[in-house]
Amino acid sequence: MSTTPTARKILVVPLDWGLGHATRDIPLIHEMLNAGCEVFIAAEGKHAALLRQEFPQLTILPLPGYRILYAQKGKFFGWKIIQQIPKIFRTIRYEQRWLKKIVAEYQIDAVISDNRFGLYHKDIPTVFITHQLLIKTPFGGAIERFLQKANYHFIRKYSACWVPDFPGDNNLSGELAHPAHLPPQLTYIGCLSRFEPRTDVPKKYDLLVLISGPEPQRTNLEQMILEQIRSLPITALIVSGKPDMPQQSGVTPNVTQVNHLNATQLNEAMLASDIILSRSGYTTLMDLAKLNKKAILIPTPGQSEQVYLGEYLMEKGYFYSLPQEKFDLKTALDAAAKFPFRSFHHEQDMNQYKQVVHQFLEQLKKK
Repeated sequence: MSTTPTARKILVVPLDWGLGHATRDIPLIHEMLNAGCEVFIAAEGKHAALLRQEFPQLTILPLPGYRILYAQKGKFFGWKIIQQIPKIFRTIRYEQRWLKKIVAEYQIDAVISDNRFGLYHKDIPTVFITHQLLIKTPFGGAIERFLQKANYHFIRKYSACWVPDFPGDNNLSGELAHPAHLPPQLTYIGCLSRFEPRTDVPKKYDLLVLISGPEPQRTNLEQMILEQIRSLPITALIVSGKPDMPQQSGVTPNVTQVNHLNATQLNEAMLASDIILSRSGYTTLMDLAKLNKKAILIPTPGQSEQVYLGEYLMEKGYFYSLPQEKFDLKTALDAAAKFPFRSFHHEQDMNQYKQVVHQFLEQLKKK
């Protein structure tokens, strides 16, 4: 990494909603480091732990997340989030005060904010990353229109908006990132995944289970899988999505559970598996598409975005999706074996985000 006086200092800040925002920022950070930038990360908790494992040489600044609390039952998910809107706005105001101090103290040249609303700055370029221009809720209609208006209010405060998807009909996000009305200064940057396809990885697992997302639903899914997988005659690896608690254990002679794998290990585990079971979190979907893997999706109960993505991508034939309620692992595996999976192919480069990053850095050099 270059630390010369001319090295541009970039601050990257992921949202603390599951691990997906942190993991999808990894390829962006690599590109900036390769271009000679000095990168700073702001995060806390398991997001900071994950990024510290991937980038031990980088400075990670402590910044409190939105710390959203989630309902135990999916049907209360939307109401629980709405109740915390005042807390979200307080955090946005804090982000503004924090950023002004950090920019001055570290001489930051630009900010990449992955879906955190308060990290815009009047004196330096700032980028807002999102795949949700339209924010889905269980209530639809007027609530979604209000949230989109609020979303665009903050997006317009940034110098640019990067959407990790492709334009047109052949996309992964549907109307989430392709609504009728788009904000200004928007760029579709293609599939944003830290993983790379390979042809030299032999099969090792019948099933790879990726457990992720907010509590308590992360634990609910983990317990359900552990109860049901013991009786099945399959080889499997379960990754529990707890990077701050490294641990490995044997569930059965053929089933192993680990709390976390780094990017290289997880890349290989995905390639070594016949099929993958995961949440329909958007970053995971981009990883699956990049590696051309078959998958069973279980949307987080009550999380409208994941429910929509599961249904949308199953309709397109890319993945098999079913709800967590009354989920049965054997039945799901049997159904997936008969499902006519289609590969997500795209005429555009799966690495086109690299060009967007380099164009952004070239503009920084001119300032």
